[in-house]
Amino acid sequence: MSNPKSHTYAYLGPVGTFTEAALKKITCDLDVLVPYANVTGALNAVRSGAADYALVPIENSVEGVVARTLDELATGDPLTIATEVTLPVTFAFMTLPATKEVHRIGTHPHAESQCRAYIAENYPHAEIVPTNSTSAAAESVSKGELDAAIASSAAAAHFGLEIRQDNIGDNTGAVTRFICAQKPGWISEPTGNDRTSMAIFIDIDHAGALLEILQVFAKHEVNLTFIQSRPTGRELGHYHFIIDVEGHIKDVSVGKSVEELHELCDDIRFLGSYPREVRI
Repeated sequence: MSNPKSHTYAYLGPVGTFTEAALKKITCDLDVLVPYANVTGALNAVRSGAADYALVPIENSVEGVVARTLDELATGDPLTIATEVTLPVTFAFMTLPATKEVHRIGTHPHAESQCRAYIAENYPHAEIVPTNSTSAAAESVSKGELDAAIASSAAAAHFGLEIRQDNIGDNTGAVTRFICAQKPGWISEPTGNDRTSMAIFIDIDHAGALLEILQVFAKHEVNLTFIQSRPTGRELGHYHFIIDVEGHIKDVSVGKSVEELHELCDDIRFLGSYPREVRI
């Protein structure tokens, strides 16, 4: 019997992020987990061959999309999605044990937007300092660079911080979806509960452009689960759409939809067909 093969996973770090917690749902003890300072760094590790996979956040049920992830997938060197992971997200307010006054609070902008009521009620005059991740904020507090952080309880434990208040989010049911990116070439077999992601580029924005795309999916009875427009960066009026649909590229309905869209659109970047994670 052969030994299981280990893989290297890049992820949005440092240690103690929600991304790391999500990553541990799909890795084993043999795998190597390497934190990166931002989404681009983690994805570039796969592009350069330094990592086999990269796990990064793409969507939060409260705050919405992670624009940097969408843009990297659509316009950076090609990557595809191997799988997705979802994670319930809860936030804690933490400081060094000896801290008496809080003037500067660090956290990721997505976390700050989900804890506004708590901040407004308890620290209305504090400066909110954006960081690359919630765990990076906790690390800065441990170094004395910030007075407090909003991060995960795991980050507090890792950096030796004291949790002043747990579960401070405005919405107790927040969930973040993460995608595991890989180099193109491998596609999982259909499972019957799959998601297909793609970036669709139109030649130039015009009346009815999005409707034309939606009509193709409707014609083939393909259900959309996610759609987001993003500027291409070329000039005003040039946009692309990130679209997720139910089904696998090998499903007849999805395959025919994509084939028809190729005739309608300037370009389509296939971002992967992969199993949808069932939330329990």
